[in-house]
Amino acid sequence: MTAETSPFQWPVRVYWEDTDAGGIVFYANYLKFFERARTEWLRSLGLQQQALREATGGMFVVTDTQTRHHRPARLDDLLLVTTRLVELGRASMTLEQVAWLGEGPDAQRLCEGQIRIGWVDASAMKPMRIPTTLIDKLHNA
Repeated sequence: MTAETSPFQWPVRVYWEDTDAGGIVFYANYLKFFERARTEWLRSLGLQQQALREATGGMFVVTDTQTRHHRPARLDDLLLVTTRLVELGRASMTLEQVAWLGEGPDAQRLCEGQIRIGWVDASAMKPMRIPTTLIDKLHNA
């Protein structure tokens, strides 16, 4: 299934801890920004990860990431990280995430990523089907 939806948006401020010796955001920190935005996207759908784990015994884990860096972000920049569901399967989903500097038509694309998330049994760490109740909420995202 491919979803054509407006992306979820989450603001992220760049702090000292996010930058490298050159004063720009360290490349791996974009994955942290994407993680925060994905978590808040799920929360906006009424899906809190700890509650899901407790209720179902399952949890989402990242299984694949692909990123492309276009421009650097710097200390104190206010980024807008977008998250959009692009594919939903029985045991995984793929999200498109982008870190932007600014908003609207003048926004600059800084980093983009395709992130695949799998659903696993939290104890055994083995793949499982995403529960139907979650699939229904994700379909409506």
